[in-house]
Amino acid sequence: MLSHTQKQWSVLSMNTVAFAANFAVWTMFSIIGIKIKQELNLSDTEFGILVATPILTGSITRLPLGIMTDRFGGRIVFFIHMLLVAIPTYGLAFASEYWQYLVIGLFVGLAGGSFAIGIAYTSAWFEKERQGTAMGIFGAGNAGAAITNLVAPMIVVALGWRAVPQIYSIAMVIMAIIFWFFTFNDPAHEERKKSGKHISLAAQLAPLKEIRVWRFGLYYYFVFGGFVALALWLPKYYVGEYELDLKTASFITMLFTLPSGVIRALGGWLSDKFGARSINWAVFWVSLICLFFVSYPQTTMIIHGIEGDVHFKVGLNIWVFTILVFLIGIAQGIGKASVYRIIHDYYPANMGSVGGMVGVLGGLGGFTLPIIFGIANDWIGVRSSCFMVLFAIVAICMILMNIAIRKLRKAEGLELDESVY
Repeated sequence: MLSHTQKQWSVLSMNTVAFAANFAVWTMFSIIGIKIKQELNLSDTEFGILVATPILTGSITRLPLGIMTDRFGGRIVFFIHMLLVAIPTYGLAFASEYWQYLVIGLFVGLAGGSFAIGIAYTSAWFEKERQGTAMGIFGAGNAGAAITNLVAPMIVVALGWRAVPQIYSIAMVIMAIIFWFFTFNDPAHEERKKSGKHISLAAQLAPLKEIRVWRFGLYYYFVFGGFVALALWLPKYYVGEYELDLKTASFITMLFTLPSGVIRALGGWLSDKFGARSINWAVFWVSLICLFFVSYPQTTMIIHGIEGDVHFKVGLNIWVFTILVFLIGIAQGIGKASVYRIIHDYYPANMGSVGGMVGVLGGLGGFTLPIIFGIANDWIGVRSSCFMVLFAIVAICMILMNIAIRKLRKAEGLELDESVY
């Protein structure tokens, strides 16, 4: 008979691994999408729509999946969810037309909804003082994007890109079976079953009327949606901007996706120790500074001097660019944890619905941003325009956070203390 603590860590471990597997499936278009783009001769906008399509359903299903987790328990919902994801993933290997990839991609996107299940299931097992750490560890499953960056190119080279969804599908079924045997029904769900009392749907959705929830959603739109968008976009960016081959571009992208996923656990601990709001503010500042530099396009200037023309080249080489993107990923990884720690501080009894809604908004960032990146590329004609878009978003987040804190301090009748940022 396992102790409660042993069950806690078994559930957390399985949640994290299962989320990583789902995230790998959710982002596989970042690799196979490049091959599809070449086969179908797609524009950047069409490519952006292709890689973003799974992100759409992975986003909009987070709210209903979070509500279902609160109602039926995370164990059964997560198990069935993974089996359902495996079906369209396998079918993707047999598509041939652009519209077929889009339609099947919508169903594959269900994999992204796993976050809402796992975050609510994890939260139900841990006490308040350890919520940030536990949810941060679970969120490290974002590193599933790095799994795709590492594994998918090798599969493509060895077996062709159509083998990727087939292998991923089989792995998902195996993951679902392992998950079932090493997890348990959470105590809160068991208590509700015994008492026969269930939270009404109206009570679950009531907090969504508050503007604060939508502001948290905007924060998550940047830290999570921006992360997903860059995970999908960076391999193509490296291929186009620095003329790398796909395998090398994917490997370097892993230097962004892997640390950003793993560092989320540290972000949860930091939020528990120093306060999630302060951590969020620091995350935005680091992101703003780094995005300022990576937004600047490669530029050549000619100054007509007295003794002839003087040429200046302004731009980031691949190593400086990669370091700055790495720092952005670290900041986003920490921010993903701090946002959910804030949510638990305000809505501990509604992690499924509120966490699901914030997850929807964040996931929509992963859907809309690649499309916006593609449109910006086609319209402006500058590859770094994707970072210009992210710079604008984080600036808006900082302005709204500043206004919200000032209003909060004023309502409390306190002088503004800059340390709260």
